[in-house]
Amino acid sequence: MVLKKDSDKKIEKLQNLRQKANAAGGEKRIATQHASGKLTARERIELLFDKNTFQEIDQFVKPANTKKETGVLGDGVITGYGKINGRKICCYAQDFTVLGGSLSEISGKKICKLMDLAMKIGSPIIGIIDSGGARIQEGIGSLSGYSSIFYKNVQASGIIPQISIIAGPAAGGATYSPALTDFIFMVDGISQMYITGPDVIRAVTNENISHEELGGSNTHSSKSGVSHFSVKSEIDCFNMVKDLLSYLPQNNTEEPPTSTPINTSPLEEDPTISNILPPKISQPYDMKKIIQRIIDNDNLFEIHKEFAKNIIIGFSKINAQTVGIVAQQPLHMGGVLDIDASVKAARFIRFCDAFNIPILTLIDVPGFMPGVDQESSGIIRHGAKLIYAYAEATVPKISVLIRKAYGGAYIVMSSKDLCGDINFSWPTGEIAVMGAEGAINIIHRKQIAESKDPETLKTKLLEDYTEEFMSPYIAANKGLIDEVIEPKDTRSKIISALEILSTKREFAPQKKHGTIPL
Repeated sequence: MVLKKDSDKKIEKLQNLRQKANAAGGEKRIATQHASGKLTARERIELLFDKNTFQEIDQFVKPANTKKETGVLGDGVITGYGKINGRKICCYAQDFTVLGGSLSEISGKKICKLMDLAMKIGSPIIGIIDSGGARIQEGIGSLSGYSSIFYKNVQASGIIPQISIIAGPAAGGATYSPALTDFIFMVDGISQMYITGPDVIRAVTNENISHEELGGSNTHSSKSGVSHFSVKSEIDCFNMVKDLLSYLPQNNTEEPPTSTPINTSPLEEDPTISNILPPKISQPYDMKKIIQRIIDNDNLFEIHKEFAKNIIIGFSKINAQTVGIVAQQPLHMGGVLDIDASVKAARFIRFCDAFNIPILTLIDVPGFMPGVDQESSGIIRHGAKLIYAYAEATVPKISVLIRKAYGGAYIVMSSKDLCGDINFSWPTGEIAVMGAEGAINIIHRKQIAESKDPETLKTKLLEDYTEEFMSPYIAANKGLIDEVIEPKDTRSKIISALEILSTKREFAPQKKHGTIPL
């Protein structure tokens, strides 16, 4: 009989403990997780990270209450770090097989400990949320866990990119940590976010609504704007997260990643790009067709695709350099700026500015949305957020006026007086207090009313007003447009501007922070 060495026994104990931790809530609960169409926390991490790079920390943590039910090693959340496409990333994944992934005081501390590590090493952090919320059995201890996480989210904001993947329920206070992060992904059919569930709503307001209608991915990606992305499957979600990371720097002290310049599809001179514009200024067109002719390989990583469609935001590469793109979409509501579009763009601009990503703005905007509903809902306050975001941003800001820029909407879209660095215009650009027809109806109201041939007169007045007051050369005369360019040269002009602005340095007066009109 061969006796085991003391060290062998200890190694065996370690292996047994790891096996116990990996078993999480047990085979029955893992089977239930799969039956509901969801992956387990460990399966998610395996799919997200490069093979054999994830290093788990605090695997043996368990709460002070060590009853069988609540004493599972790891306590319902996996935390650690590894590599995604070769880059250091921190991640935590809530484990629904352990008490529904509920947050305890100790699991909150695990997450906070990981967030501290992420900030120390300057690494993005990804949270995979699949939780029933606070652990009721712990009372205020679990609430303390949430409040600590919220505080860390705020401390990390603008220092490291924070990404949330909603891979199950996120109810009550659990929704606020994702809401404090930079990007939220939701998966069709399995993701829900809501402050109060359908049962509570039914009891309080007598409204009947399903979990999916109340807080599903479609609701939050197209209506509320809470979610930035709605994805068909978890695997698609993880692949999209990897794509997003390819545009982002590790932290606020680094530049965004660049790829080796390649023979990209757009030509530096594109003689047909101007054909995208329709004959009349009132006719819509797809701004994405212009974007695709400017960026590398037609590859626009669009954000908030289904929300506030009148404005387009997203990341791309131009000459292998990451840029953030903000552009009106004339196909939707004529590209007008309303409350949702203003907030959507403002938040994106502030993210780009925090993480050293140049901003390219493509402009075709008839103005801010008029109407009683918009005014009573605070379009003045929300529109001011967009002004604030552009004015505050110190990263390179390049704009191209494609067609219209009227009234306050001209000012807000990275205009020269909001410290736009390089402002281009196509010859088709128009800048004015309002559209020509509205202007002449005010200025020449009496003359038109008394005319024997008002339509002919209006046509003549429109031509004169457009030429005298709306031409891009008027703005160029005043230095508000740096250069009127031929559409075919748009990509090469942007590349040149990005190059010259690569060494831009701008320092704001010292202050604690501004008071953006939230």
